[in-house]
Amino acid sequence: MTKRSGYRYGRQPPVFWCAGAGFALDLVISPKGAAEPLSKSQPIFNVPAVVVLLVAVCVAVHAVRQVLPVEENFHLTMLLAFIPARLGPTVYDLPGGIVARYTSFITHLFVHGDWMHLGVNSAWLLAMGTPVARRTSILSFLALFFLCGIAGAAFYTAVNGTIVALLVGASGAISGLMGAAFRFLYSGMDEGPRGFAEATRYGPLTSLGETFRDRRIMTSIIAWSLLNVLLAFGAAGLTDAGGIAWEAHMGGFFAGLLLYGWFDRPPARPPLDGRELYPEPDAHA
Repeated sequence: MTKRSGYRYGRQPPVFWCAGAGFALDLVISPKGAAEPLSKSQPIFNVPAVVVLLVAVCVAVHAVRQVLPVEENFHLTMLLAFIPARLGPTVYDLPGGIVARYTSFITHLFVHGDWMHLGVNSAWLLAMGTPVARRTSILSFLALFFLCGIAGAAFYTAVNGTIVALLVGASGAISGLMGAAFRFLYSGMDEGPRGFAEATRYGPLTSLGETFRDRRIMTSIIAWSLLNVLLAFGAAGLTDAGGIAWEAHMGGFFAGLLLYGWFDRPPARPPLDGRELYPEPDAHA
């Protein structure tokens, strides 16, 4: 894979999506916050349906491409992929014409370079999408997912210009979900192991001011950003990481981090012995 032609996509470092993988497991919490054993009636996996749907669409698109003849597969990939050159005067020379100029901001998220690329992004989507989807309505979650994907493609174009390169994969959008999760995961850690699950699902969202003052969050943001750049440039001669669209990751991530407050709608907090787990402050006190 080259940097100026062919596919540009992301294979994310496992450390980040593994950090949230526990959210794909159904953790049962007792009223006092202690974890209870799973019963036969309780599912091991409890991933929100909207996250499963996105993964299923990605798998379906990739499966269809695999059974198509080579030329038709290439044409479909060109039609769905985001190509920055579409934003220039050569738009009519590319498949889809003026319509694909706009639709490809979304459709490229469901196209992947190979099964490994699809597998890593699916695992990362399950890990990062699950905690965000549990705090967000289905429509708001999809809007956030697509907005971060669009932001990733836009930033990729801002850095590279209107080049002829195929940007594919959901990494930009998933990076945005990770950025959004940063706004509540770290505050949940303050509750300790017993209160972590409830705090990340029902607890308050960290404000942007608090986010940028929190050393843990800032350290993670800087480390993640540097790792993306190093993988894209420093390791290009050692691995196939030269094909990583780090620009899309960065654009999506910061869109999610900065804009998630507009989408966050945590569910109502369940009662606990006649009291709320996280009682609202009395506005009249």
